[in-house]
Amino acid sequence: MERNFKNIQKLKKLETQLPDFCAEFFLGIEPRTSVLTRLNYAYDLKTFFEFVSQNIFYKEIKDIILDDLNKINQTDLEKYLAHLSYYRDAHGRIRTNKEHSRSRCLASVRAMFKYFFNKDKIQANVAAKVAFPKIREKEIIRLEPNEVAKILDQSESGDELSAHQKHFHSKTRYRDMAILSLFLGTGIRISELVGLNIEDVDFDSNAFTVVRKGGNSTILYFSDEVADALKKYLNQRLNLFDVPEEERALFLSIQNKRISVRAVQNLVTKYARIVSPLKKITPHKLRSTFGTELYRATGDIYVVADILGHSDVNTTKKHYAAIDTDIRKNAVRKVVLRDDD
Repeated sequence: MERNFKNIQKLKKLETQLPDFCAEFFLGIEPRTSVLTRLNYAYDLKTFFEFVSQNIFYKEIKDIILDDLNKINQTDLEKYLAHLSYYRDAHGRIRTNKEHSRSRCLASVRAMFKYFFNKDKIQANVAAKVAFPKIREKEIIRLEPNEVAKILDQSESGDELSAHQKHFHSKTRYRDMAILSLFLGTGIRISELVGLNIEDVDFDSNAFTVVRKGGNSTILYFSDEVADALKKYLNQRLNLFDVPEEERALFLSIQNKRISVRAVQNLVTKYARIVSPLKKITPHKLRSTFGTELYRATGDIYVVADILGHSDVNTTKKHYAAIDTDIRKNAVRKVVLRDDD
C-alpha cells in the first residue's frame, strides 16, 4: 500500500508535465492496469512528447493537444525509435536504449494511440503499423545448482563477507537467508517480495499471497526448506527486533522499516559476488534460476508460466527454450529397449 501511494504521487506529478489529454488516458486504463504500469507509461510518454515537441510540433509539451496526434505519421514514430538509441535528455545527459527498452517505449506509445483510436478521438492508429525492434536472444544468466547451495551457505555463515559486512550479519543473517530462499524456491518478483506482510504467509499450507502485475492477487507455494528459513527469520523478527507493533512488513531493513527494492538488490549482489563473481546476478536472475530448475524438473512450460505469473506462455517458451535439449535427452534415456530382467 505504501509503495502504491508513492507511485500514485509520482504519477500525478508526471501528469502535470504531460499534455492534458494524457490524464484521460491514465484514467481510462486504470481498471485493467497497476499503478506501476501507468507510472512506467508516463515516464515513456514524457520521453516521447519531449521528442515530438522539439522535432515535429516545435512547441511546449503542455501546448500539445489531442488533435496533434493526427499529424504524427509512421515515419515520425520510426524516427523516434531511432532517436531512442542515443540522445541527450532535457538536462543534457546522454541516454542510450537497447532493443528491449525501445520496444517498451513503443509499447507505451502504442497503448496511448490505441486507446484514443478506440474512443474515436483520433483518425488512425499509426503506432500499430510501427514494427518493434528485433531483439537478439541472449542466454539465460542463472546460478547452477552448486552455486545455489553456495549462496545459501554464505548467507548463513557470512565467512567470506568483509569485516564491515560481518558487523551487520548477526542481525540480518536469517532475513537474508529467507529472502534468498524465497527467490530461489518460488520465483517471486522483487516487487512482490518487498510488498509482503506477515499475515500474507500461511505455514499450514506453505503458501503466501502476492499481488502480481495488473493488481491481481495469487497464491504461491513453497517447500519445507523455504518454510524453515522463513520461520527462523520470523522468530528473530518477533523476539529480537524492536519493531513497532503496527509495522506489518514481512522483511525489514536495519532501521526496522519495510525493506526497499534497492536494499534487496544490494543484498543479492553482496552474496552473488562471492559465489559467482563473473556473473551479474540480480534478483531477476534468481527468478530465472528457479524457472530453469522448475522446467527441468517438470518439462511442463505451462506450469512454469503459471507459477512465474507470465500472462503469455510464449514469453516463457522464449526464455526457456534452450533447456528443451536437456529435457529431450533425459526423456530419451528413460526409454528402455531391453530390460535386464
